[in-house]
Amino acid sequence: MNPLSEIRARFSTTLSGMVDDSDNLLSMIRPAGDSEFGDYQANCAMPLGKQLGRSPREIASEICETVQLDGLCQKIEIAGPGFINLTIDDDWLKSGLTAALADDRLGVDRVSKPKTFVIDYSSPNVAKPMHVGHVRSTFIGDAISKVLRFVGHTAISDNHLGDWGTQFGMIIYGYKHFLDEAAYRQEPVAELGRLYKYVRKLMDYHAAVKRVPELEASLDELKRKQADLESTDSPGDKKAEKQLKKQLRQLKTKIEDQAEAVAGLKAKILEVDGDPDLVKDALAHPNINQNAQLETAALHEGDATNQGLWEEFLPLCRQDMQKIYDRLDIKFDYELGESFYHSELANVVSDLTDKGFTKESDGAICVFLDNHNAPMIIQKRDGAYLYSTTDLATIKYRMEKWNADACLYVVDHRQSEHFEKLFDVARLWGFDEVELAHVAFGTVMGPDGKPYKTRSGDTVGLSGLLDEAESRALEIATSQNPELTEERHREIANVIGIGGLKYADLSHNRGSDYEFNYEKMLALRGNTATYLQYSYARVQGILRRTEADVDSIRANPGEFLFENEVERQLGLKLIRFGEALDEVLVEYKPNVLCNYLFELSQLFAQFFDKCSVKDANSEDLKQSRLQLCDLTARTIRRGLELLGIGVLDKM
Repeated sequence: MNPLSEIRARFSTTLSGMVDDSDNLLSMIRPAGDSEFGDYQANCAMPLGKQLGRSPREIASEICETVQLDGLCQKIEIAGPGFINLTIDDDWLKSGLTAALADDRLGVDRVSKPKTFVIDYSSPNVAKPMHVGHVRSTFIGDAISKVLRFVGHTAISDNHLGDWGTQFGMIIYGYKHFLDEAAYRQEPVAELGRLYKYVRKLMDYHAAVKRVPELEASLDELKRKQADLESTDSPGDKKAEKQLKKQLRQLKTKIEDQAEAVAGLKAKILEVDGDPDLVKDALAHPNINQNAQLETAALHEGDATNQGLWEEFLPLCRQDMQKIYDRLDIKFDYELGESFYHSELANVVSDLTDKGFTKESDGAICVFLDNHNAPMIIQKRDGAYLYSTTDLATIKYRMEKWNADACLYVVDHRQSEHFEKLFDVARLWGFDEVELAHVAFGTVMGPDGKPYKTRSGDTVGLSGLLDEAESRALEIATSQNPELTEERHREIANVIGIGGLKYADLSHNRGSDYEFNYEKMLALRGNTATYLQYSYARVQGILRRTEADVDSIRANPGEFLFENEVERQLGLKLIRFGEALDEVLVEYKPNVLCNYLFELSQLFAQFFDKCSVKDANSEDLKQSRLQLCDLTARTIRRGLELLGIGVLDKM
């Protein structure tokens, strides 16, 4: 049972008789922000009054007289200029709670028109260790997939692995020139990772040596402009003075950014110049950038040596990556990497060309789009294909293989322009009936307000992040329950540590950056997984102390009694679980579910303080409160499961 859905359905009949399209008006029916004004509020009378040229309050009165809310709402009131406040009927609420109590799905209905979604998420480069940057895509995509499946859609998760790009050319080049054979035999993945970083360092060195003089010249020019502006006589005009100050501020920001970029490049040069072995290799490989690209090209063209090395490296890297996914309990339906689509890239270009959608520009094959300044390049002048070509081949495959209704790409916000072009080209190509959505997300930040890095400036490895989260959780588990065995402490630490890491990410609006903080992540208070897990464990403690038989509670429910207002508020929150899941899928935002679970746990804490279960005034009241406890625990557990987070009976 979904009260919001039911209210909107009943309002729809009334509103459709007043306007042709009532969807926007129905979206203005929302849960009330303050329970003092009821449970729900309909704010549609104001825009409707403006549209019809009538008083909003008059419109509200007409709606209230017409809408059929018998048995659903026990009170309907008009407030202010035309707000309609609605209070759910207690009998309807109790009936819904009783149905949810006996239902494994907690009263959440499946969608009437299921769709097929393909969710593209995680998608790391196989040749590089997974790092903190993969956290958000992996967690958000997994949660969206789970919610879609629970409400009745078909959700196909596809880990579009980067298993064919320039990183393999770099590793192959490193393997041929800088391999430590003994290290490779002992720990092959670690040695491949070292080779990648080593080649990257040499490539960055040569790029920096070339780039620094250009940037320094540009920096000098900016400083000259700043000096000229600072020496300009005061315009004597407030508007002109304001404009001058604005120009100076902008110049100062550019100078600071440019100076920081120069300093960063010089640091890379200094690192190599200060190491005899590095500088020797840098001087011996002056064309390492181009040569690594040639190794990639040879791989793509089927060179036997490079193909053999790729086939040797790939399973090793993939096995190492799987260890991370196993720790996170992340599973995919498919893992179709870039290499899977390589044979189709020429067909993508030829098909788009045959249909007249491409033009040649400076030797490259491009698709020009009216609403973009730059075209999408699908084949470079040297014949090489790009990520855009692979992504188009991927869309074509997903439509032909799964006939998808929607393809969701859980990728960070920096790729927004790429996906805007990709989707426009795909629609131009004929895939105009599928929903194509970039589920963008912000950056994981450190306490310095910059992307989260190690002290040495490297991106934080995901394996190390998990180790640290579990280590800190182990300290909490040991201090809270010293009597438990070491094995049990580690089990608890795994659930708390991994759950805390996931929830710390998912509880933030995906479009926002957020600061990573272990202390906040594992706190017993506030909006954390640990707090929700503790709420679940607290319910289990009540059930144990009262020796409650949960099977009997569910099979033979008594009437729900609302002796205290918090009991009603808790019951209403429980019946809104389906609403929260619906809202998650409006904009694919798992933080909506996090907020719901946190608010539910807060209400349960109030219930715990005000409503004794063991010492209830009557057996009927005790039964009612046990039912609320059981539903609360099951809802928290189910909600956390949908976020990929476990629970514990004791903490």
